[in-house]
Amino acid sequence: MDETWQEQWGRPEDALARAVEVLRSPRPEVLPRLSEVIGALVPHTALAHLSGICTYSPTHIHGPRGLAEGISGLELSRLADRAAATTATGRPWQGEAELAGRTRPVVAVAAAPGDGKGTVLVLVRSSAEPVAPGALAVLQQLCELVVAHTDHRATDASPTHAAVSRAAANTRARAIAEFTGTHSAALSAVLAPLRSADLDDAAARRAATELAVSALLDLRRAADLDRALSEEPADAAFARLGRELRPLMRHTRVRLDLAPPADATRSVPADTAHTARDAVRVAVMLMLEQEKPSRLHLSWQFTADGELRAVVRDDGLGLLAADALTVHRTAERIAALGGRYVVESVPGWGTTVTVDLPLGLPSPAATDPLDGLQPRELEVLDQLAQGGRNRDIAAALHISESTVKFHVANILAKLGVSSRGQAAALAHRAGMPGAARLHVAS
Repeated sequence: MDETWQEQWGRPEDALARAVEVLRSPRPEVLPRLSEVIGALVPHTALAHLSGICTYSPTHIHGPRGLAEGISGLELSRLADRAAATTATGRPWQGEAELAGRTRPVVAVAAAPGDGKGTVLVLVRSSAEPVAPGALAVLQQLCELVVAHTDHRATDASPTHAAVSRAAANTRARAIAEFTGTHSAALSAVLAPLRSADLDDAAARRAATELAVSALLDLRRAADLDRALSEEPADAAFARLGRELRPLMRHTRVRLDLAPPADATRSVPADTAHTARDAVRVAVMLMLEQEKPSRLHLSWQFTADGELRAVVRDDGLGLLAADALTVHRTAERIAALGGRYVVESVPGWGTTVTVDLPLGLPSPAATDPLDGLQPRELEVLDQLAQGGRNRDIAAALHISESTVKFHVANILAKLGVSSRGQAAALAHRAGMPGAARLHVAS
């Protein structure tokens, strides 16, 4: 084993070349590529990743379908706790763990991003033979590098991905909460008769009670895990921002005043925290470059309207433009979460940047009422809007009259109207070509 991995990983340039291979991969292919690259380093049959920062899809598994579908995020979170205990040694944890219904030999690599939330990579092995210490050390460093890279992609995601991530995280949190409540009530009801003195089979009672208690603990842990992935405590989120700003301020004489949120125990949706930190970082960079301040004041607070407000104020030249946050797509990220920002500059007195981000789901954007129609239904509606009867529509589109009737019924149902005239009016307001021609003719 030592000779095999040292042949491919023995030189630093070889290890770096393989790391580059993984980092260059498109995001969906990072895990399969990583599994392929480290195959000689640590032979394994499957590779699982539990992210401590991605709210949209925290668990990814590459390997045989049956095994991949059986591994749960709860099982991976247990391994994250074990692996975290060995990170001080610079080595992953190796041993046996319960995965997908049976005990399997594994290697678990813990890698914590800047905010301390644990991320774990788990290699499921076919053999319990110990991995060479040198191979484990290389594996730890490679995984740390890949995790840092993927976490950066997650926190700097496109505005569209941020909006989808936010909706998915909130939906998942509600589902987990309902799931936990239902099953907790059911298991609690099971415990009462099992503990009853009227039952004489004590051994069965004890065994069943232990299983039920264990299930309750697992359910609670699952809810806690989901909450940890989809939310951040306000004080931890703000403290992370402070750590991220220190490198920017290190070589300046600018004084930085930090005012954390008053309600430090309140949770903030992870995507809101990511976007607030991004907006503040960009504002600070712009102020340092353009405003030439001697002092920066940064604060977070929760407003009465249920929003997180981030404020950056300087005492510089007061020349920052109103659209300053359009750089790095920051304004788009704010808008994707239903937020807004204002840049107020007073020449000679300084600039204040205020960012407001809702803590709940953004209001759904208005959609075109015709978006739900299929292409053929749109063609039928266009003909209908021109005043065509079923027979005329059938001839124009080369379909039968019964098919036209079927499409018209679907169109009325999807548009939520009760008559052909109301459907034609919607087509007119939507600017369909046929409706426009009918309007001009009339």
